Amino acid sequence: MTALKQIEQFTAEKHIAVAGISRTPHKFGNSVFKELKKQGYNVYPVSLHLKEFEGVSCYSDIASLPSEVSSIIINTKPEQTRILLAEARQKGIRNIWLQQGAANKEIIQSVSSASDNVISGHCLLMFTKPSHFMHRTHAFFKKTFGKYPS
Repeated sequence: MTALKQIEQFTAEKHIAVAGISRTPHKFGNSVFKELKKQGYNVYPVSLHLKEFEGVSCYSDIASLPSEVSSIIINTKPEQTRILLAEARQKGIRNIWLQQGAANKEIIQSVSSASDNVISGHCLLMFTKPSHFMHRTHAFFKKTFGKYPS
């Protein structure tokens, strides 16, 4: 289970890659990118299909990310997540957030024994400050039902 300390370690980083930027406007990776950028994070879009997103040049792979990128949030299907995890580790990125739907049980088991700070099962936007009303509400219900990390 993810500890709040792990989440705080992730959100303390200011250079975050967002893998899973999409041509489809309302995909979650796009929303995460926009929200993190609005909150002052330095965000780096990773997309195989786009050259630019929201005025920022996209990176086609993790290997080409600048060295200051210390964290990545992955918003892809599990098949692609597996590849991105390997690339992130090869690049030396050890703060990894697997957004809901990006990992299956097999992937989660494979990362649970690693020494990386890997977070799964939670929405990143519940923990960034300031968070949108919808994400604060989501956090409230998780706290109410004992599902919020401690």
